[in-house]
Amino acid sequence: MQATSPPNPVPTGALSHLKVLDLSRVLAGPWCTQMLADLGADVVKVERPGVGDDTRHWGPPFLQDARGHDTAHASYFTACNRNKRSITIDIAKPEGQALIRQMALQSDILVENFKVGGLAHYGLDYASLKALNPRLIYCSITGFGQTGPYAERAGYDLMVQAMSGMMSITGRADGEPGGGPQRAGVAITDVFTGIYATSAILAAVEMRHRTGQGQHIDMALLDVGMAILANQAAGFLNTGQVPQRMGNAHPSLVPYQDFPTADGAMLLAVGNDGQFARFSAAAGHPEWAQDPRFGTNSERVAHRSTLIPLMSEVTQERTTAEWIALLEHRAVPCGPINTLDEAFADAQVQARGLVQKQVLAPVATAQTAIENIATMASPLRLADAPVQLRHAPPALGEHTEAVLAELGLDAAAIAALRAAQVV
Repeated sequence: MQATSPPNPVPTGALSHLKVLDLSRVLAGPWCTQMLADLGADVVKVERPGVGDDTRHWGPPFLQDARGHDTAHASYFTACNRNKRSITIDIAKPEGQALIRQMALQSDILVENFKVGGLAHYGLDYASLKALNPRLIYCSITGFGQTGPYAERAGYDLMVQAMSGMMSITGRADGEPGGGPQRAGVAITDVFTGIYATSAILAAVEMRHRTGQGQHIDMALLDVGMAILANQAAGFLNTGQVPQRMGNAHPSLVPYQDFPTADGAMLLAVGNDGQFARFSAAAGHPEWAQDPRFGTNSERVAHRSTLIPLMSEVTQERTTAEWIALLEHRAVPCGPINTLDEAFADAQVQARGLVQKQVLAPVATAQTAIENIATMASPLRLADAPVQLRHAPPALGEHTEAVLAELGLDAAAIAALRAAQVV
């Protein structure tokens, strides 16, 4: 008789064995802890009583109630706080500090983004908590890191985009209409810092398997802002040449930019000579690929000012959709420049299920008058441990009683903390 294999277990998150104490706010830290939460970690977000994370109030835009009216709750908070539980604790009070220590004893990871030395005043710095829990992985996220002349400065994404040189290479050239340094449309150094922090934390978890010890992780927005300069930094470091703003053009590839069309604009991203030859043939100018000025990418870069106007005249002869249809089956990268509504209406975006709607718990709806929240789906696609939506972005303090009960506090003790305005 052939043995039958047991049924497949219900999939759980890849990090469902980890507990995370989240003392961070705004974007970089919460982005990190949301990634850990999406992967299954139990993330408890500690917020200030009555106020909460700053981004709860960064609006408009505001979340809407069931009747379509704006509430007082900003949509910003929902971008990086799903799958977490929220508890309110006043860490300025000794009783609040004691609660954080209890939670740290039961946690694998702590993430914070206070100013350098800020938590030492409360006895909640790495050295203090390591003495209680040597296995604790403690990630500090600051603007400029734990060392150096700027260590004690507050750091914000916009400031770092400017200081790192990112803004100097973003935007149109000075001589063009609208020329001048520009920030990216999202807080990219905050987001990338959250992603780098997640990678560092997972590396520390892996190291703990071998050593049994946690460690301190020092993440700085400026460090990350410089790191993500990528090829632009590599070019400067190895040639001494300072890159300049080029709008949507690429310093090392041609044609790799926006072009006008009969009804707007499109993006061409030609990455090799074969693609350029196929584009030239499709555009009715096969001679371009044979022209010694344009035959290779290096020559096209050298003769950019000649080639781009020639191409711009031709691209205006068709609509964006016509160019996409013409070039798609010729394997020439070409696409629209979408607004957000157009991007979310895109067939591929919809097919991948990139928008998720989460229904709020009754207690959260009672507090906020909001019934559901739309968030972006996680791009992390693990076949055997898929991301699961367990918690909608929480209402302020939504899980305070539950988390305190897990610490062993009874209803009377919790009521006393509330009366003392500790939670």
